[in-house]
Amino acid sequence: MSLATLARPDAGWVLSLYPDAGEAGGSFVPSWRPPRTYVPGTPAANPERARQEAARRARGKVRRYCAANRLNRMGTLTYAGSGVHDPRQVRRDVAVFFRSLRSALGGRPLPYVWVPEWHKTDHGLHLHYAMARYVPYSLIKATWGHGNIWIHRHSDMPVGSTSLHEARKAAGYLSKYVTKSFDADASSRVAGLHRYDVAQGFQPAVTRLHGTSAQQVLADAVTRMGAAPSQMWSSADAEGWQAPPAVWFSWA
Repeated sequence: MSLATLARPDAGWVLSLYPDAGEAGGSFVPSWRPPRTYVPGTPAANPERARQEAARRARGKVRRYCAANRLNRMGTLTYAGSGVHDPRQVRRDVAVFFRSLRSALGGRPLPYVWVPEWHKTDHGLHLHYAMARYVPYSLIKATWGHGNIWIHRHSDMPVGSTSLHEARKAAGYLSKYVTKSFDADASSRVAGLHRYDVAQGFQPAVTRLHGTSAQQVLADAVTRMGAAPSQMWSSADAEGWQAPPAVWFSWA
């Protein structure tokens, strides 16, 4: 493999801006890429770090999806009796639930995200979800039909909070459940099944910004968002950071 093959034409700072989610994150891309040593299908050189990175990426996707679609109403679907312990059955049931709910609401697509979680007791799985619109409790319960439900809107927020703030709070709860799935015993997972799922067609749009410095891509993002970010993070402030320089910004 020649050095020319390893050269990266997109060298410099690359920032991924998600306007609808009010979020951006990126890093410095070096001009030279070392040869890949990882072979797909084989164990990672550092399994713990790989697990942490996978969990971080999953949390980010859930957070941005919830924020972009203003999913500020959470719920939990449980099973009656001794519960259900088959992850495939649970996924079939929740797929039927959302199809039936969409039909009952008029048939128009609706954004949602759901995450399964194992009960602390031997009761199998239950499901946490978030949606953006009000749906009567009676309709949700009748549509689920397998047991009890719990619904909650994160309206207990500080004065001035918006649906974006509420959606981010909901995303925080769902992200915890996603993280727990990475921490769970590997024997409890079924290969090929997602740790969470979302309605298709509602992925937040992303714009890639390029620059020679973090300040340049941030300035571009500020221009596009029309305001400075309310939160900022830089790897320069992270002790022991060993990856390429990275930044993250959030708009309220």
